[in-house]
Amino acid sequence: MKNLYINTRFFSALIGVGILYVLAFFFPFFMMVAHLVLLLCFLAAMVDGLLLFTQKDGILAQRILPEKLSNGDENPIKVDVKNNYSFKINTKIIDEIPFQFQKRDFLIKKQVEPGKNSYFQYILEPKERGEYDFGNLNVFVSSPLGFISKRFRFQKDAMLPAYPSFIHLRKYELMALQSEFLLGGIKKVRKLGHTMEFEQIKDYVPGDDIRTINWKATSKTNRLMVNQFQDEKSQRIFMLIDTGRTMKMPFKGLSLLDYSINATMALSHIILKKGDRAGMMTFSKKTENRIAAENKSGQLKKISESLYNIKTNFFESDFNRLYQDVKYSINQRSLILLFTNFETLDALNRQLKYLRGMAKNHLVVVVFFKNAELQTLIHKNPESMQEIYDEIIAEKFEFEKKLIIQELRKFGIYTVYTLPENLNIDVINKYLEIKARGIL
Repeated sequence: MKNLYINTRFFSALIGVGILYVLAFFFPFFMMVAHLVLLLCFLAAMVDGLLLFTQKDGILAQRILPEKLSNGDENPIKVDVKNNYSFKINTKIIDEIPFQFQKRDFLIKKQVEPGKNSYFQYILEPKERGEYDFGNLNVFVSSPLGFISKRFRFQKDAMLPAYPSFIHLRKYELMALQSEFLLGGIKKVRKLGHTMEFEQIKDYVPGDDIRTINWKATSKTNRLMVNQFQDEKSQRIFMLIDTGRTMKMPFKGLSLLDYSINATMALSHIILKKGDRAGMMTFSKKTENRIAAENKSGQLKKISESLYNIKTNFFESDFNRLYQDVKYSINQRSLILLFTNFETLDALNRQLKYLRGMAKNHLVVVVFFKNAELQTLIHKNPESMQEIYDEIIAEKFEFEKKLIIQELRKFGIYTVYTLPENLNIDVINKYLEIKARGIL
């Protein structure tokens, strides 16, 4: 009886019977009609119950889950419902999705033909990493009579982990192979020179760089020969992620830390595909989650597992400790991408000497973020005095960010200043540009 539910159609029929009884006070003829309709309602409900409850496995349903969820992305969840009844059924499907999504109106209605399967899917977009617990997959089945429903329960207590974004890694890989990314149009990374890793000597063809002509080989063969170079590989690329309080700021449901973690995953994938070595560490009061720069088959999985449980804290990050750890643990020249956020020039000046110290031995790229809300204020047409004041203050903060970029450039420190949602593409573009220019 716990699985028996009375539908609205049955109560609507009882309301109709009640109306007939009211009319019977004025027109006695309706009394017999009311009795007859009431009897038919209960008979129909009994027949409906027999149709639904005499078959134990009337339907089979399963929730088809991925191995893990991709944080910040749209993850499809599929459901398969099979009708084992000999008649067409109406189903109401209520999936008890994890509480983190706060979705309390989940309901999907489906009609399923006898002996057939019905497939459908819905989308979940997690906004934080961690474990997501699913409850029961509830399927309420009613016959064509529609007076009562029977509840079926499937797949109790399923759990899915949400990992840093991995769904779009293949897309970024294809774009990186072409050295072009779509961001408000096509942006192509232009090769500004060549690296010094020799590959082979080949015949000159129109369009080759004349500076690469090999005159000794030319004199021996009596035809123009050129040296061909290839991108240097096995270079060390480290991603340092600030987990201090500045990275707690949210944009579109994701914190700056989550955007940085997703970008680290995407960039690590490209780095490994390009033949370089990817490593990472996180820092706040101390450095943690260290992954040595390697190009092994399981390196991406190792980085993903390390990023899985990283959380922000409310401390101010210790750049002095970071500088000391980088100095002693990264002893070969490397490309260091530092994911942090400086809101003011004073905040940068407090840490600048440590950044300069790292830049003496490594190529340092500081990645920090545009404030999307300030961008909205700057490009908004003010209509009141208050909006004018807001725009002026927003422009002041934006100007200070530009001063931060200029200050870093004075000491040979590169920057990526971007909106959080464009972070993946911009950091990959910066990596490809550095590789193309051969400045590492």
